[in-house]
Amino acid sequence: MKQVKLVLEDGTEIEGTGFGAHTSAAGEVVFSTAMTGYPENLTDPSFAGQILVLTYPMVGNYGVPGEELYESISKIFESDKIHIAGLVVNYYSEEHSHWNATKSLGDWLAEYNIPGIFGVDTRMLTKKLREKGAMLGKIVAEEDIPLHDPNQDNLVAQVSPPGVQHYGKGQHKIVLVDCGTKTNIIRCFLTRDVELIRVPWDYDFNTLDYDGLFLSNGPGDPKMCEATISHLQTALQQDKPIFGICLGNQLMGLAAGGDTFKLKYGHRSHNQPVLLSGTKRSYITSQNHGFALDTDTLPAEWTMLFENLNDGTCEGIKHKTKPFFSTQFHPEAAGGPEDTEYLFDDFLKAVEEYKAAK
Repeated sequence: MKQVKLVLEDGTEIEGTGFGAHTSAAGEVVFSTAMTGYPENLTDPSFAGQILVLTYPMVGNYGVPGEELYESISKIFESDKIHIAGLVVNYYSEEHSHWNATKSLGDWLAEYNIPGIFGVDTRMLTKKLREKGAMLGKIVAEEDIPLHDPNQDNLVAQVSPPGVQHYGKGQHKIVLVDCGTKTNIIRCFLTRDVELIRVPWDYDFNTLDYDGLFLSNGPGDPKMCEATISHLQTALQQDKPIFGICLGNQLMGLAAGGDTFKLKYGHRSHNQPVLLSGTKRSYITSQNHGFALDTDTLPAEWTMLFENLNDGTCEGIKHKTKPFFSTQFHPEAAGGPEDTEYLFDDFLKAVEEYKAAK
């Protein structure tokens, strides 16, 4: 292990000890408040291009599990590789201990040439990010590199699969538009009666025969997904049910005619409270996004479905007459509460009703 430093765009320099790959990396510095679940966080495509600060003080103590498969997808991880640009922690446990661990966190990062830094006062760093907002930064090893804003890149195009994939043999044919989907979304569908067709972000799904359309989560600025938005605008002209999660919520709003904006530091935690509109029912949710939908810009036929109880931002929308709805949070979150997973059942119920009415 060698000394490295974390450099922020405001000039802050923090020295620490490197682990993982001994290389430099630049990205957007963000924080997550999750106490556990770093294998899931690191493999979440929504973190692509970001230097992730974990607020929990000790990381790495349970190592990294083996890459078991379920229906040809990972049984544990949220994708097939690590997507973060770099990792920042307070204390890295070099000795791990867990019954299903096969390697250390440091070795896993090194496999993907991703640097980590520990010995950082992550409490101080998180307070700085909360005051000033997400900032550009870099982990500097031996070679200095320039800062880079990943939100200027089409990150969705980088994490979306190159071709069409099929899963399951159920009676409901669902198209999943993969903008960087978490694999637990696929698992949630496969435990239900569906045939899943997974297509790339820019694929014209309107050419397919399907019963319902699903829009996945993904990284970066949703306005980069012009092809997806265009195809979705066509889909909104018919009555087939549509369900979106995270980035899918923003894409739904943009296709409907609304606008999005960048949040100060994003919502990245397993304990975000949301309110079901028109009720006093709240849920604790898992989230990971840096942009939000501006509901004031939506056409009159759309309404807010969920609201964030911390800052009042949009956590989901629905069409007033058609079976279209979306959530900004993750109802499939394996590392967080599962009490909104019923939304998958609501979606498939809408699919059944649509098919029965044809």
